[in-house]
Amino acid sequence: MSQAIIDVRGVSKAFGGVIANHEVSLKVEPGKITGLIGPNGSGKTTLFNSIVGQYPIDGGSILFEGQEISRMNVQEIARLGMLRTFQQTRIFSKMNCIQNLLISVPHRKAAWRNMFGKHSPELIEKAERLLEFVGLYSKRKLVAGSLSFGQQKLLEFAMALMNEPKVLLLDEPTAGINPTLINGLIDRLKRANQEFGITLFVIEHNMRVIMNLADQIYCMSHGELLASGSPDEIRDDQRVIDAYLGAH
Repeated sequence: MSQAIIDVRGVSKAFGGVIANHEVSLKVEPGKITGLIGPNGSGKTTLFNSIVGQYPIDGGSILFEGQEISRMNVQEIARLGMLRTFQQTRIFSKMNCIQNLLISVPHRKAAWRNMFGKHSPELIEKAERLLEFVGLYSKRKLVAGSLSFGQQKLLEFAMALMNEPKVLLLDEPTAGINPTLINGLIDRLKRANQEFGITLFVIEHNMRVIMNLADQIYCMSHGELLASGSPDEIRDDQRVIDAYLGAH
């Protein structure tokens, strides 16, 4: 049984003749915040897509809580407790914020609907608490499409929290967000990790963000794992510096 909550072992993925991931191995420790960095085109998002079941891998294995998941689909993996967010938000723009959270809960959790299909007061209260947690309570009845892009990302984060995931994979959570909102987002990610016990695995281009957020950081380049270590170790790693500055 793996000690890591996510254990990626020698994973490879190609699209035609283009190798996106080549024998990538890494571990995400339970209860921690793990970062994944690398230049554009280094294979980070492909790896995320493979971990959550969106892409079938060509080689290697992926374990979640010690269970092989590399042949499972997205829905099967989500039921185990692993969810992800995307660079571009996936919200219901014509619904209000409360409705977005309520509809994000799978229908299989039938207990939250009564015989008339109405949401329970308990579920509505939970949605309101999470909107307050991400700073959107005052906008709870506004349609999601009227929110700023940064607020939509916070809404998507709250939608994920509604499902009480064990692990949440976040792809570029600060991309496109007004710089004045970034510190608040960092704080909420840390609080979700600490207060809700959710393990976070984060792709992030903003080096200041990832250095302040992650306990452990992996760096990819050209589809391969380049380096790993603490934020201080990664900051001083010449291989990482060269990858970002374009040296070879």
